[in-house]
Amino acid sequence: MYISVSDRNGGKKDAQPTSNDPQLPQQAFRLSPVILWLGIVSMFTDISSESVSAVLPLYITGFLGLSAIAFGILDGINQGASAIVRIAAGWAADRSGHPKWIALAGYGLSMVARVGFLFAGGFWALTAIVTGDRIGKGIRTAPRDALITVSAQSEYLARHFGVHRMLDNIGAASGPLLAFFILMLIPNGYGTLFVVSLAFAVIGVATLALVVPNLKTAKSAGTAREPRRRPSFVFRWSLLREPGLGRLLVASGLLGLLTVGDGFIYLVLQDRDSFAVQWFPLLYVGTNVVFLVLAIPLGRLADRWGKAKVFVAGHVALLLCYVLAAVPLGGLGPTLGCLVLLGAFYAATDGVLAALASQLTPPEKLATGIGAAQTVVALSRMAASAGFGVLWFALGPSTAMFVVGGCLAVAVPASLLILRAGIRQRQSA
Repeated sequence: MYISVSDRNGGKKDAQPTSNDPQLPQQAFRLSPVILWLGIVSMFTDISSESVSAVLPLYITGFLGLSAIAFGILDGINQGASAIVRIAAGWAADRSGHPKWIALAGYGLSMVARVGFLFAGGFWALTAIVTGDRIGKGIRTAPRDALITVSAQSEYLARHFGVHRMLDNIGAASGPLLAFFILMLIPNGYGTLFVVSLAFAVIGVATLALVVPNLKTAKSAGTAREPRRRPSFVFRWSLLREPGLGRLLVASGLLGLLTVGDGFIYLVLQDRDSFAVQWFPLLYVGTNVVFLVLAIPLGRLADRWGKAKVFVAGHVALLLCYVLAAVPLGGLGPTLGCLVLLGAFYAATDGVLAALASQLTPPEKLATGIGAAQTVVALSRMAASAGFGVLWFALGPSTAMFVVGGCLAVAVPASLLILRAGIRQRQSA
């Protein structure tokens, strides 16, 4: 990652390497309060969203009686509807220089969508609600990650993202646990769960609005000699040709096409072991506990070993998860193994992708670059979920999982080569 350095007279020198350079002295790691508060906001929001997501597969296929193909479509929307606005939201954050307000709009839209769950009872109503919720997620993610980036020490960027993702996944683990207890106490108590989910969403939005400072990003900054240019408010597709960023988009899109949604993996496990449906939300708890435990260690590893290597290694864990879910080995051990591998996959890819995208994007286009990478992943995972629903219907759950795993085994080494070439391109530029 490169930054411009000002001389004593206010001019600019040539771009200099940040303290990622091993020859420069390393500062001690310091966690910014901004990142801490953003993590708390994400924690409350994830309690809200994951408490619903944890029961959505059973709510759709069991309570409402819809098919696996219908769930595949809804899960695809859940994975990819946010892609509609991710780049636009990142661009708006860069243009305005105030990413907090763009992120607040996204969190607010997701909060409003929670109200719809209180009244929805069919496929099309659920489609509209899930789409609105995911569009809110798409609006907030890139501006929030831009706030994290400008608040973090550049040499510890992946670790700062790891801290945020750890707090985020405390909420992601608590949400399904909350759903488990509500449904344990109130059988088919989905209405009660939706009310509690809305309450946590309101707390998250209020925390962001009242506590998180309104930091300015590079767009709003300028020097005495170089005043800020008037924004053109035209998205520049040339951003996608930034050295290295295009290859990141290709690699992440290829891997995303072979990333099956969590709900399908859990349904495969439930189909194989036939455990009681009230235990289903605990599968989400197990995955997210592993995620929050590994988020910081894998962020540190990415800063030291290389972000691209850790990102690809996470997909190796996903491949092993597919294999373990598909083989006819029932019991607690294989199920726990799947949850550990899936949690490791998310810990190695979620925050690391944003850190890698920021490393390959100019500072003044930071949120747009992060949004572009997240858009490609969201769109590809949307296609993956819809396609896997069809494979499930045609081949059965285990065979469909083996097919996707075989394709992922080919894509992993190819993606590593693509990412290495992109990093070399950025370094030479």
